[in-house]
Amino acid sequence: MAANDGVLLRSLELRLLRCTLPSECAQEKPSAYRCSVEFTELHSLLNSVVSDIEAGDYVKALASSPASIALFSNVKIGFSDTASLFYTATLPERIRVFLNIDGNKDSLEVGYKALILMALGVAALLAFTQCNITGPVDYLPLMPFEELVSSNDGAGCCNWTEWEEWASKEILPIGSEFCAKFSNFQYLIIGKTLLTRTRDLLYEGRLSSMEGVRSISWWLARSLFIQQKLLDERSSSLFDLLQVLMHESLTCLGKLEEIKDYWQENEGPTTILSMLHVEKGIMDLYYGRIDSFKHHLGSAEKLSNYNYCVSGALGFRTRHQIEPKAQLRLVTLVKSGDTDAPISNPVGINDNPLRQKSSNIDEASDILVTPRFVTVAEDSTDAQTDTQNQSLVPSQLKAVHQAIVLAHCICIDKNARSDELQKWEMAPYIEAIDSQNSSPFMIQCFCNILRIRWESSRGRTKERAVLMMDNLVERVQSQPPDAAERLFYSFGVSMPLIPLLRKEHGHLLVSIGLVGEAIRIYEDLELWDDLILCYKLMDKKAAAVELIKKRLSEKPLDSRLWCSLGDVTYNDSYYEKALDVSGNRSARAFHSLARSAYNRGEYDKAKVLYESALALNSMYPNGWFALGAAALKSKDVDKALDAFTRSVQLDPDNGESWNNIACLHMIKKRNKESFIAFKEALKLKRDSWEMWENFSHVAADVGNYGQAMEAIQKVLDMTKKKRIDYMLLERIMLEVETRSSSPTDQPHLLNGDSNHSESEPMSLNSNSAQRIEASGSHFESMVDGETQRMMDTLGKILKQIIQSGGTAETWGLYARWHKLKGDLAMCAEALLKQVRSYQGADLWKDKDRFTKFARSSLELCKVYQAIASLGSSRKELFTAEMHLKSSIKQAVDFKDTEEYRDLVTCLENVQLGLKSVSSSAS
Repeated sequence: MAANDGVLLRSLELRLLRCTLPSECAQEKPSAYRCSVEFTELHSLLNSVVSDIEAGDYVKALASSPASIALFSNVKIGFSDTASLFYTATLPERIRVFLNIDGNKDSLEVGYKALILMALGVAALLAFTQCNITGPVDYLPLMPFEELVSSNDGAGCCNWTEWEEWASKEILPIGSEFCAKFSNFQYLIIGKTLLTRTRDLLYEGRLSSMEGVRSISWWLARSLFIQQKLLDERSSSLFDLLQVLMHESLTCLGKLEEIKDYWQENEGPTTILSMLHVEKGIMDLYYGRIDSFKHHLGSAEKLSNYNYCVSGALGFRTRHQIEPKAQLRLVTLVKSGDTDAPISNPVGINDNPLRQKSSNIDEASDILVTPRFVTVAEDSTDAQTDTQNQSLVPSQLKAVHQAIVLAHCICIDKNARSDELQKWEMAPYIEAIDSQNSSPFMIQCFCNILRIRWESSRGRTKERAVLMMDNLVERVQSQPPDAAERLFYSFGVSMPLIPLLRKEHGHLLVSIGLVGEAIRIYEDLELWDDLILCYKLMDKKAAAVELIKKRLSEKPLDSRLWCSLGDVTYNDSYYEKALDVSGNRSARAFHSLARSAYNRGEYDKAKVLYESALALNSMYPNGWFALGAAALKSKDVDKALDAFTRSVQLDPDNGESWNNIACLHMIKKRNKESFIAFKEALKLKRDSWEMWENFSHVAADVGNYGQAMEAIQKVLDMTKKKRIDYMLLERIMLEVETRSSSPTDQPHLLNGDSNHSESEPMSLNSNSAQRIEASGSHFESMVDGETQRMMDTLGKILKQIIQSGGTAETWGLYARWHKLKGDLAMCAEALLKQVRSYQGADLWKDKDRFTKFARSSLELCKVYQAIASLGSSRKELFTAEMHLKSSIKQAVDFKDTEEYRDLVTCLENVQLGLKSVSSSAS
C-alpha cells in the first residue's frame, strides 16, 4: 500500500499544478489507487483543499477547510496581538508543529503533511493572484483565518486594516516602493510563509526524497516573482532568491523521462516542463538576461515539439483593399496531429465574451485585426476573384504553443530597437494568436494588451486601441469566466497586474487628451507622479499640491507622498522628510536629493547620495548611470567606469552608458575595450555623429581601418559633409601609403621621397619612365585585397568631400590618392587646386600659410617633372618654371626660410631639366 500512497500523493501534487497548467486531454482518468488506512485522514484533508482550489474557492480552502482547522487548532489571537507576532512567530511555529519532521519517521506521513501546507500556501497565492492579476476582482476578507484564530473572550477582534498595512510594509524590500495600489497583501504573506517555512523544514530535515512536493520551489518562485512585479524597480534580493529557486525547480523537474515516471503520465509532463522553461525565461527577461531567456525558450520549443518561421503571403489588411499585398505571416512547424489536441476547458471565440465584444469593436475600423491571407489558383482566369475567395486557413495551436509565441513576441519588444519597424515585427505573432479558434483567457488578454500597445502607436487604429483597452479593463475585473478558468497559463505570460493595466489605460487616455478620465484612475491607484503630470498638463499645479497635502494629513508616514510633494514643489526639505519617516530607507528620496545636488554642481555630494540610494537597491540601472555621471564630473574616472559598467549589466540596451564606457576607456588608452564598447553603443544609438566620430578614432587605433572609414562615412552623411576629420584621413592615407609602397616596384618620385639631392638634376632615362608606367597600369597587382579595398573606400570618401567643396587639406589628400593610383595627371590637377586654395592676399604675410603653400608647390612641380619625364614633353616643365618664378618673386619677405630656399633649388632643377630635354631634341 505504501507504493499506492506515493502515487496518490504525487497525483494530488499534479492536480495542484493542473490548476494553472491544464491537461491536454479532454478528461483525466481518476486514480484507481486507494490510500492506506493510516493515511486516510491526511488524504481527506489534502483532497478537500485541492478540490476547493480546483473550484476556484481559495478563501474557503484557507478559512474553513479541515486542513486549516487542523493547522490552527488551539490557536487564538487577542485584540492586542500584532500582525508581526502572528506572521513571524505564531504561523511558522504552527507549521513546524504540524509538520513534525523530527517526530515522524514515516516519510509518507511527512509528505502528506508537507503537501497539505503547500496546498494551503498555493491557495493563498492564488487568492492574491485573483485579486491583483487574473480577476474577477471580488471582495475578499483581509484576514482569511479570522474565524479560526479569533478569540471568544468577548474582547473583540483585531484591527485587520493595521495588519494589512503591516503586510504591505513587510512585502517591500529595503529601498523599494510599490508601483501602484494593490490589495490583500496578507494573502501573499501567508502563501510565502507557508511555502518558505515548509521548504526550509524539509531541507533541514534532510529527507531522502521530496515525495509529493517536488514543485514547492516552483510555487515559491512564482510568489516571489509576483512580489517583484509589485515593486517600482527590480530588487537584487528577490533576483538572487529567484535564481536559487528556479535552479531547484529545474533540478527536481527538469528531466522529461524522470517526471513522466514520477507522475506516471506520458503527455502531461511535456507541457509542464515546457512551461517551466517559459516561466524561467520570462523571469530572466524581466531582469534583462536576454541570452538566458532565449536558451529557456529554445528548450520549451524543443520539449513541446514546436517551431516556427516568419514568412510572407499575399493578403488583405484593410476592408476596402482591392488587390492583395505582401504581408508578414507566422508559419508554425509542428508534427502531424500535434495541433489538434484540445485544451482543457477551452474558451473559444464563440464562448469567450472578451472576443465577442472585441469582434464588435473591430467593425468600427476599416483596418482588419488579422490580415486575410489568400492563395491564387494557377489556372485562374480571374485572379482577383480567386484571391478573394481562397483564404488561407490559419494553423491552430495548443495553449502551450500560444504561450511560446507570445514569449517570442515580448523578446522582440525587449531586444529590438523601439521604432515603428519593431511593432511590425511583433505583428505576425500577435495576429497568430488572434486567429486561433480558442485560447485560454489570460493568453488572449495578454495578446490584446500587445495589440493595444501596437495599435495605439498608429493614427488609423488608435481609437480602436482605446475601445479595446476599455473593454479589456472591464472584462478582467468582472465575470465571466470564473477565477479557476482564468488561472490557466496565467504564470506563463507577462500579464501586467490589474492596477498596472489600469495605469496603462490612464496613459492611453492622456495620449488622446482625456486627462480628466485619467486623473480619476491615477487618484484611485494612488499614482501621485502621474497625477502631478496630469495637473501640470491642465495648469493646475496648486491642485496637485493641495491633493498631496490632504493625503499626507491622512498618511503622514508615507515616504512616497513626501517625495511626490518634493517633485512638484522642487523643495529638497520634503525629500529629507521622506528619509526621516522611512528611517533612511527611501531610495527614491536619496535619488532625488542626489539629482538636486548634481544640478547645483555639488558633484561629490551627489556621488555620495547616489551610492546611498544604490546601497538600498542595486538593481536600478538609471541610478548607476547617474552615479557614473556624477563621478565623471568629480574627476573620479575609475568609479565612473564601474558605475556605467553596472548600468549596462542591468540594462544592456542603454546606448548612452556604452558610449560613456567607450569614452572612459579612450581616456585610459584602452583602445580594444573602447572599440568593443563603441560597437555595442552604436547598435543602440546610430544617430549620433559624435559617437561615430569617436568610434572612427578608436577603430583606427586598433588597426581596423575599414570600420574607421565606415564611421567617417556615417559622420559625413549625418553632418551633410560639414564635419571632416582631416587628421584621421591623414592617418589612413599614411597607412595606405605604407602598405602599398614597394622599393623595387615603385619609383622614388611617387613616394615623394627621392634619393637624389635637391641640387641634383632629375634623371630622365627610359628605365625610370618604364617603371612609372608600370606603377600606374599594374597598381592593383602590387597590393593585397584589403589594401585595395581601403584605397577604393578612401577614394569614395575624398570624392564626396571634393564634390561638396574641398579645402586645401582635401585636395592634398586627393592628390596623394591619385599618386598612389599612378594617375599623375589627376594628381597634378589636385595639387594645383591645393596650391590655389592657399593663394590670397594674406599668403605673403602669413608665414605658416606660406610654408604650406611652398610645400604644395614643391610637390606640384615634382609631379610636373615626373609627367615630363614620361612623355619627354617641355610643357609641364615650362608650367613648373613659371609657377616657381612667380612664387619666388612674391616671397621676398621669406628669403630666410628653408621653404624659400627649397623653391629656389627646385627652380634650378626644373631649368636643368628643360636644358636636358632641349639637348635631346636637338
